[in-house]
Amino acid sequence: MAYTDNISRLSRLTAIHLKLQSNLYVSVEQLSEHFNISIRTVYRDLAALEQANVPIINVEGKGYTLMDGYKIPPVMFTESEANALIFAEKMMAKTKDESLIKEFNKAIEKVKAVLRTDEKNKADFLSNRTIIGKNWENEKTSNHLSTIQRALTNFEVLKIAYAKESDTHPTVRAIEPFAIYHSFSEDWILVAWCRLRNEFRNFRIDRMQTVICLNEKFTPHQITMEEYGEIQRQNYLDGNCPESNPNH
Repeated sequence: MAYTDNISRLSRLTAIHLKLQSNLYVSVEQLSEHFNISIRTVYRDLAALEQANVPIINVEGKGYTLMDGYKIPPVMFTESEANALIFAEKMMAKTKDESLIKEFNKAIEKVKAVLRTDEKNKADFLSNRTIIGKNWENEKTSNHLSTIQRALTNFEVLKIAYAKESDTHPTVRAIEPFAIYHSFSEDWILVAWCRLRNEFRNFRIDRMQTVICLNEKFTPHQITMEEYGEIQRQNYLDGNCPESNPNH
C-alpha cells in the first residue's frame, strides 16, 4: 500500500470515528454511501478501529455505536469550522431566551479551548468584525428554554403559569413537551400536549411566567413530526386550527 493510500485510510478512519461519536447509530450501508467505499471495506475499517481499542458495539437492527461513556479526545477544528461556529455564536446572541445564550456560550468556550493560539486570534478577529442585525436592543423575553429542552428529551411533565395576551391572570397547566420551533417573529414556541385542554397546543415561551419541571415522566406520544405537521396543515386548510395560535 502506498504512503498516500495510508494517509487516505487514516483520514477515513478518523472520519468514521467522528461519525460514530456524532450519531446514536450508524449503519454499514450509511458508512459505505457516505465515504464511497464498499461494504467489505467498511467492515475492515471498523475492525481496524476495534484493534485500536475503540469500543464499537453492533446493535442488531440499528447499526453501530460507541460504548456508552466512552470519551474521545478533543476534536481539532479547521479554520472554516471554527469560523462557522463564530457565526453561530453571533446569531445565537440575538435570540430572546437568556438560558439558551448562556448554555451555548459555555459550549463555545469548550470549543475555543481546543483551538491553537493563531486560530483563537482569528476567531476573535472574526467575532469583532461580524454583526448580526435585528433585536438591536438585545431584548431578552424568557429564561426557560434550557429547562424546556431537558424536559422534552427526558419526557418530563412541566407545570407552567401561562398568560395569553388578553389574560389578566395566568392559567396554571400541566403540559407534555413535544417540539420547539422558532417563529417568523423570532419568538420561541413550545408545542406540547396540554392536560387542561386535552390536546396539542402551542405556547409562546415568553408568555410563560413560571416553568417547573415535575418529578413525573410521561409516555412519549406516538406521532412523528411529519404526522403532526400534516395534521396542522390539514387543520389550517380546513380553517379549524385553534392550537396553531400561540395565544392559546
